Amino acid sequence: MPVTIKIGVNWHDFRFEDEKLKEILDFVFRRLHHRVMKLILSTHNLTLTKAIEDHLMGRIEKLEHFDKRAIDARVTLEHDNTRVAEKQFNCSIRLGMRGTDLFAEDRQSDLYAAIDGVAKKIQQQIRTRHSKVKAHKHKTAAKIKKTKQDTSEE
Repeated sequence: MPVTIKIGVNWHDFRFEDEKLKEILDFVFRRLHHRVMKLILSTHNLTLTKAIEDHLMGRIEKLEHFDKRAIDARVTLEHDNTRVAEKQFNCSIRLGMRGTDLFAEDRQSDLYAAIDGVAKKIQQQIRTRHSKVKAHKHKTAAKIKKTKQDTSEE
């Protein structure tokens, strides 16, 4: 039996016959109700077009997919005519998170390439951070397991 819930309705006020259904809906609602990342976008010597904004939003959504705990993203797009043609466009992203923020910047001859490059660098930083956290958890669990084995042998 499919159940539809309208967003914005406090469904806790409804009465459910089945307590299991209420638990399932509560779990689904919590998964759907996550914080939205705040985006702060600034440009220097550059006109922000809809295409650039859409490309950037696609990359930011991908970053949000990797780590949903990100609080905000500060993106700066620059065009510098005085630089060499291969490094005229600059894109930098500061991803605000719990703990230390992640920062990356990239310079390219094409703005879209700079956006892609900086997004790739941030993704790598997120993966590295995630791997360190997992390794720390495994190390702690292994230490606990070893102490339990040592105490059971004695």
